Amino acid sequence: MALDFTAIDFETANSSSASACSVGLVRVRDGRVVASDGWLIRPPAGHDRFFDINVSIHGITAADVANEPDWIAQLPRLLDFVGDDVLVAHNAGFDMAVLRRACEATDAALPAFRSVCSVQLARKTYDLDSYRLPLVAAAVGFLDFAHHDALADALACAHIAIDAAGRAGAQDIVELAMLLGVRVPEHEPLVASLLSPA
Repeated sequence: MALDFTAIDFETANSSSASACSVGLVRVRDGRVVASDGWLIRPPAGHDRFFDINVSIHGITAADVANEPDWIAQLPRLLDFVGDDVLVAHNAGFDMAVLRRACEATDAALPAFRSVCSVQLARKTYDLDSYRLPLVAAAVGFLDFAHHDALADALACAHIAIDAAGRAGAQDIVELAMLLGVRVPEHEPLVASLLSPA
């Protein structure tokens, strides 16, 4: 077994979980970052209004994504990067909801996958006043990154999981979760209705 996983982070256009406008992905193999990618996404129709509060957080505007491929066009690229990896995200409930809701909003198929929350890993590993991403990242020596840039956030998340695994003596991400008493949810697949029998 090896410490293999993909860290993921989404930014959204508004309060809808389906409104993905950016994604960052970081592949870890044997406890080392080996690949990363990130890109802008035109959110699904009906979920594509950009709220001022969201723009103030991540700086992405409707104009920035107007000519970008939409969720349906970008999903294969995302799934190809992830492969069969366990997904790790800081506040994974948010990011897993974005992945699922954007697929539901576009009637896109999504394979089953597993996830681990690095906030939960951090709470069991470090004694901090806050478990916000910048503070946990600083605790593991990952400093001065562009918080709310999806790729930078995914990279910070990856380093947190790598450090936590080292401290726990875990050989893989599922073992790390088990050692720390953190759940590894199994997310059911989504089947696009167009692919379903009539």
